[in-house]
Amino acid sequence: MIHADVLGERARLTPDRLALVDVATGARLTYAQLDARATIAAAVLRRSLGLARGDRVGILAANRLEYLDIFFAAAKSGVILVPLGTRLTATELQQIVADSGLRALIYDETHAATADALRSLVAIESYIALDRPRGADFAFTRLASNEAASAPFVRERCDPEDLVALLYTSGTTGRPKGVMIPHRMVAWNGYNTVVCWQLRDDDVSPIFTPLYHAGALGAFLIPIFTIGGTIVLHAGFDPSEIWRTIQKERCTVVLGVPTIWKMLMDAPEFADADLSGVRALMSGGAPLPEYIARAFQKRGVVFKQGYGLTEVGVNCFATTIEDSRRKPTSIGRPLMMTEARLVDERGGDVVRGQIGELLLRGPHVCRGYWNNPDATAAALDRDGWFHTGDLARADEDGFFYIAGRRKDMFISGGVNVYPAEIEAALLQHPDVADATVVGVPHEKWGEVGVAFVVPRSGVAVSDRELVGFLEPRLARYKLPQQFVTVDALPRTAYGKVQKPRLVEMVAEMNLKRGRER
Repeated sequence: MIHADVLGERARLTPDRLALVDVATGARLTYAQLDARATIAAAVLRRSLGLARGDRVGILAANRLEYLDIFFAAAKSGVILVPLGTRLTATELQQIVADSGLRALIYDETHAATADALRSLVAIESYIALDRPRGADFAFTRLASNEAASAPFVRERCDPEDLVALLYTSGTTGRPKGVMIPHRMVAWNGYNTVVCWQLRDDDVSPIFTPLYHAGALGAFLIPIFTIGGTIVLHAGFDPSEIWRTIQKERCTVVLGVPTIWKMLMDAPEFADADLSGVRALMSGGAPLPEYIARAFQKRGVVFKQGYGLTEVGVNCFATTIEDSRRKPTSIGRPLMMTEARLVDERGGDVVRGQIGELLLRGPHVCRGYWNNPDATAAALDRDGWFHTGDLARADEDGFFYIAGRRKDMFISGGVNVYPAEIEAALLQHPDVADATVVGVPHEKWGEVGVAFVVPRSGVAVSDRELVGFLEPRLARYKLPQQFVTVDALPRTAYGKVQKPRLVEMVAEMNLKRGRER
């Protein structure tokens, strides 16, 4: 029966192959060793903590070896894991804890204060410390030691549709929703990514994005473990450390988001880094500016762009090495057994080349949203199509291109404007380090664009200069009507710009101007 314990299956097939390199501790574990740890962790969840199949356990911790133990313990035990965002406040986490109905919370020392604050906000039966326990809290290491000396834990036989995790959306557009991740979805993501992205058992891939995010777990952790490669785990994002690791461990495939690729490109190590071992770099999470792909391609490295959502299995499209050079801004064609449609506002298919909302259907789609039938019905229609909310187009060869989020699009003078296109043009300016565009209300045009620009360190760039730079590159109706210089853009832990905060900032600025007049 298909299930999410990819680690256990791979340990059975190739127990002595290197599964994990933990950069923080220097540990190097085989599949057999890592699987033994996860099995003990599963015993901790079921026997020591008394959690039953279907109970929810949360984890609030930075990237570390124990995080993987607990993730695969959920796959072995039938317990549902709820990874918690480490940047969220206790008040924000309270909503997720209450909605998911956590019975237990596992935390590390870095986030112990947040765990303490949660105690007074919401009821959780058990608190388990990965480092130093507080008061009557359990110590994970002691529980694991006790279970290691007990009878071996036997994996729970789970149905493909049983849940293995609840992954909560970032909440950048509203109240976080718990995406129901079944065992079937995890396994299928592993199989299909390996086949369609042509991963190999000698692939080595670093993970430096937060493990509480679907991107880190789904690409490449699950696929690499499915094929029997090696994961290099970083505690966090440090460009210099990542470049050193890529060279030292001879990493072959590397996944990041555009913001990360830009920071790695700007790091001093980029110019001289030995990339001879790299087979391909992949970008996802947001549309990739072409100049970033070209910069890496000039170093002789294959650069591909992918696409996925928490709700649809992270990896949904693929492209060959040849096509990644020919169509550098395309996310490729849908993976095997993945159906894709582009529809207009009435639900009809758009003409090839036109922009429409992307709909996906296949075995990689989630079961909907936890405790939220209305949101589930809005996203998953009766025919099984998941409405992504992303706008895209397909060319004559069947290659797809992301135009941006449907909610980000604004209408200026009756014409659709896609911020991603403007942002890509702004980022080509040599003095612009980061940029984003939001649509705001306008008396004459309905909506207009406001650009938020982060200049390079020590450089000032004027509105007139930016307009002059954009005019030959964009139609006049696409030009932002206002430019706002900021030190940094508000982003989620996975690099997505929190545009609602910027829209609020514009409203406050305009209100202040009105009062001053």
